[in-house]
Amino acid sequence: MTSEHPTPSRASQPSADSEGVRLQKVLSQAGVASRRAAEEMIVEGRIEVDGEVVTELGRRVDPATAVIHVDGDRVMVNENLTHLVLNKPRGILCTMSDDQGRPCIGDYLRERQGKLFHVGRLDQDTEGLLLITNDGELANRLMHPSYRVRKTYLADVLGPVPKGLGQRLRNGVELDDGPVKVDRFKLVDVNQNRALVEIVLHEGRKHIVRRLLKHVGLPVQRLVRTQIGEVRLTTERPGAIRPLNRQEISSLYRAVGL
Repeated sequence: MTSEHPTPSRASQPSADSEGVRLQKVLSQAGVASRRAAEEMIVEGRIEVDGEVVTELGRRVDPATAVIHVDGDRVMVNENLTHLVLNKPRGILCTMSDDQGRPCIGDYLRERQGKLFHVGRLDQDTEGLLLITNDGELANRLMHPSYRVRKTYLADVLGPVPKGLGQRLRNGVELDDGPVKVDRFKLVDVNQNRALVEIVLHEGRKHIVRRLLKHVGLPVQRLVRTQIGEVRLTTERPGAIRPLNRQEISSLYRAVGL
């Protein structure tokens, strides 16, 4: 882990010098429901705070530290946490700064306040979806291989795609640093001696997609990551940044058991 990824910490109880905010107000401010609807959800036992089901309307919480789930899904109520998607352009270094002055993703985040860091990496020539956050615990889990978070790539490759390649990749092939399997392989388009293929895998090894396709005789000409878990690129142009919506944030927490 580099210095760009801080060690996460999280308190589970409201601070001693604060009485907190009523739970239904916190839920309303987070966009979950109106206060009246949130009160009904509390009474119905649909809300958990720090792992405990809450059914009393008088409960107060500290939004900066409380972990709240609605119907089992995590709801982000801490306004100090940031979750963004950057559509990284080709040719941009995946680092917050570069001592040689080369273009890097930090150039797109200069006007953002607070310490932000990227979740994993894309190599300089790879484009596409990059998660940006200051949520250390979420980032660390998303990058840990044990959580098997799937990433989707579109690759423009040279050469005809051999029949049966998808099954071969799902069964696994042996690379120099060990075996690798894909979760899904799809031939999207064919144009003369080039093809567009989609690969889904949960591997995070360096240059894994490029090395895998080169190993099976399909050198990559262009590579774009389009999705991580349930979060995907939509209409963002290269270099564009957007905040994740509540459903996307919840899906990431759910994927890593938070």
